[in-house]
Amino acid sequence: MDGNGRWAKARGKDRIYGHFEGVESVRAVMEAAVEWGIPYISFFAFSEENWGRPEQEVLALMELMGRTMVGELDNFLEHRIRFVVLGNRARLSDELNASIDRMMAATAGGDALTMILFLSYSGQWDILQAAEKMAHDLMNHPGQPVRPEDLSRHLVTAGIPDPDLLIRTSGEKRISNYLLWQTAYTEFVFTDTLWPDFRKEAFREALEEFASRDRRFGKIK
Repeated sequence: MDGNGRWAKARGKDRIYGHFEGVESVRAVMEAAVEWGIPYISFFAFSEENWGRPEQEVLALMELMGRTMVGELDNFLEHRIRFVVLGNRARLSDELNASIDRMMAATAGGDALTMILFLSYSGQWDILQAAEKMAHDLMNHPGQPVRPEDLSRHLVTAGIPDPDLLIRTSGEKRISNYLLWQTAYTEFVFTDTLWPDFRKEAFREALEEFASRDRRFGKIK
């Protein structure tokens, strides 16, 4: 979800103002996903690399996330949305982790949409922690053959389908350490639209482009 800072700067505002407006785009995209019957949607909200941003911005982002979770609970329950946070949560504050746990528990029964928020996440970190767990399994079961699905079940996304589509906003054209293993056959859509301007119609356009793709998964049809 790129472009919050640039969106705010173009309007003579602080970067955090763009993050506040970006929340409105998250809400709009989620509601569209429920309307269109999309079962899973994820948002890369804060990477492990983002911890290197100015402390004031990081603190403001964490506060915004905590407040948004509390404020959106009724909306999630009304639309039957299950809320999931994935990432290196050990780096998050106790207060934010408590809010996450409450939100996840309260929405666990949501069956219309699973909304996944990636916080303090890195694709390299995810693969590394999965490899460590798999190595432990292999030590207990020597000689066991290793298959791709063995690593997949140790990733933080275990039990969640790999993404069909990844949308990158604001003109950026890189993966930025996001779901490196899981996006092996994901389709990518790049748009110049800044995230605060990415609403239902922009989402529809991205889905229409995805629908036009011929997905062969390395095979011949």
